[in-house]
Amino acid sequence: MAVTGAGLEGIVAAESRICYIDGDAGILSYQGYNIHTLAEKATFEEVIYLLWYGRLPKQTELDQLKAALVANREIPAEVTAFLKSAGQAGPMDVLRTAVSMLSLYDKEAKDNSIEASEKKAVKLMAQTPTIVTTFDRLRNGKAVVPGDPGLGLAANFLYTLTGKRPDDVMERAFDVALILHADHELNASTFAARVVAATLSDIYSAATAGVAALKGPLHGGANEDVIKMLLEAGSADKALDMVKNRLANKIKIPGFGHRVYHTTDPRATHLKALSEEIGKRTGHVDLYLTSKQIEQYMKESKNLNANVDFYSASTYYSLGIPIDLFTPIFAVSRMSGWTAHVLEQYRNNRLIRPRADYTGLPVGQPWVEISAR
Repeated sequence: MAVTGAGLEGIVAAESRICYIDGDAGILSYQGYNIHTLAEKATFEEVIYLLWYGRLPKQTELDQLKAALVANREIPAEVTAFLKSAGQAGPMDVLRTAVSMLSLYDKEAKDNSIEASEKKAVKLMAQTPTIVTTFDRLRNGKAVVPGDPGLGLAANFLYTLTGKRPDDVMERAFDVALILHADHELNASTFAARVVAATLSDIYSAATAGVAALKGPLHGGANEDVIKMLLEAGSADKALDMVKNRLANKIKIPGFGHRVYHTTDPRATHLKALSEEIGKRTGHVDLYLTSKQIEQYMKESKNLNANVDFYSASTYYSLGIPIDLFTPIFAVSRMSGWTAHVLEQYRNNRLIRPRADYTGLPVGQPWVEISAR
């Protein structure tokens, strides 16, 4: 067999209409819409619809989607009980288990039709944020904040997490962050979800696989490492010294470089602006200024560009989001992309079954009796 790239790098594994990336030109688009256009013009709910159906919604369609997301926010009592019992377990472990549990309380769980799967996609999209905020409230001994039907997904997440309604600027900042993280072609978690869907397993199983893959430190979690580095340093000068020391010791700096992009990550441009704006409003502009200096140094010394994780770290922190929820928030956003890819897989399914290049012992090894081994 022909040897392929390690990690399937450069291998085309599927045809998809959902996401286009040009890593050399720094282009990212969802269903033909440039990410810059969506970040400037769209709401997250519009992007969800776009990913699922391949076009922007009309006003009535958008209203229907918003209403459906609100109507499906509440999670089963049994899932809430699990979240309460989870105590101080890792948020991604809890999220993975809770997403899987959702299927146990869905009357249409065994219906794998496109129509039923679209309804389940709405439930997953509506209930994933509720799982994250409910768990955080419960683990901190706080009362769960019921969702406000008058708030969109982004605002309601911040409200049910903190108990405070965000102002328009903070709501828009988080909404844009969700848009930027919504999809990214066949990344590890999306590919995992599509592989599961290709077996004609249910969408809950596929979404659970997505969460499980995102949990790995080589996929999600980089923005957690970024904010820990910034907070540990405490100032721009100390941060630069820390970066230089890490580089001297061959330690990777989180938030830089990308497997696909060989130029500026187009998502980072918007998150950089959000980091500055929200930082000024919340008293954390020092994190933005420190990040900016590190970015400049990494570009000049290593020719590495900041990726989506670098400025999302200070943005989320300035919004008052606990550090260990950064990756679960990634999952909240990426649930839109995972479900879009699963639905696309169902609509034109073929079992995903690659081959492996065998590198073991020569075939036909003689049997050796156990007494002679």
